[in-house]
Amino acid sequence: MGLKLLRLAATLLSPGPASPASGADAQGAVLRATAHHPSTAPPSAHHLDALLAFGRGSRLSAAALASAFTDRLRAASSGGGDAAVALKCLVALRVLLARGAFILRDQLLVALLRHPASGRNPLALADFPLGRSFAAASWVRFSARLLEVLLLLPDASCDPEHLTALPNPHLVSELAAFASVAAAVRQAPPPSCAPQAHALIWEAVRLAEEDRVTAERNIAARVREMGERIDTLGLADAMELVCVLKRVEESAASPPEWKWAGLDEAVVADARRLRERAEEVLLRRTEQDRRLLRRDPAWSASARVVMLPARASDGAAVRFGSSRWSGTVSSWR
Repeated sequence: MGLKLLRLAATLLSPGPASPASGADAQGAVLRATAHHPSTAPPSAHHLDALLAFGRGSRLSAAALASAFTDRLRAASSGGGDAAVALKCLVALRVLLARGAFILRDQLLVALLRHPASGRNPLALADFPLGRSFAAASWVRFSARLLEVLLLLPDASCDPEHLTALPNPHLVSELAAFASVAAAVRQAPPPSCAPQAHALIWEAVRLAEEDRVTAERNIAARVREMGERIDTLGLADAMELVCVLKRVEESAASPPEWKWAGLDEAVVADARRLRERAEEVLLRRTEQDRRLLRRDPAWSASARVVMLPARASDGAAVRFGSSRWSGTVSSWR
């Protein structure tokens, strides 16, 4: 019994073979995965596995890897820019965020999101130098923007029970988040090389298409759920839903040479029908508020007055009712 306990303790206390912790180890792993040569090849599976191993160690280990990536991105974006290194970083980060352990994904989020105090944003690569590698640099700009949008996605699910439990404002907010992903994917640069000529770019294409498919699936699920409870929407939620669904409709038409980037026509058609129903609800709620204003002078006196910018309406005042219509959970089903 004593020997078994000793063996068990040794197993539990052992750091394991896959728990790199030092900053030097993290920097080395990132450098190997994002080496410039060969400039057209994506990070290898072997190197990605080495990066994923940092998520099986301590929080310090994961933080060291996240810091190494931000340093590598910053270096690749300086001067004339190294499009191959920057794009390899973005491809690797997208894989780590999808497949990494929670502790690793958590540290990457902290490192990559815009810092609220300093404003530092490692993914602010909209002005990445195009230079000689125009195609790769264009995909650096696009992939960085798409990754920014993905970082803001909620921990959402397509499970009907999860969706049914969401209040109306949360459901509309999640729909808006996935609509933002679809809109970002639609901005993908057009193809300029064959897959055999630049495997790195086409790996970025594959990952972007995965993101579009995931966004499409989540949009479709939320459109269906919202269709079941459309009559429970209040004025504010109905107005926001109309705006979000218009964005979904705009994500349908892709450039002719880049058809994969647009949403499926059936999903867009469902969104269009729901938008038409939401506009009817919006009209009803607006008319109900107007009637309430006319009938109840006290309620009218408490109405909020919002001044629109002078360039929009010459300083005219617009009144909004201070009440908000809302549906009950039981009426969603």
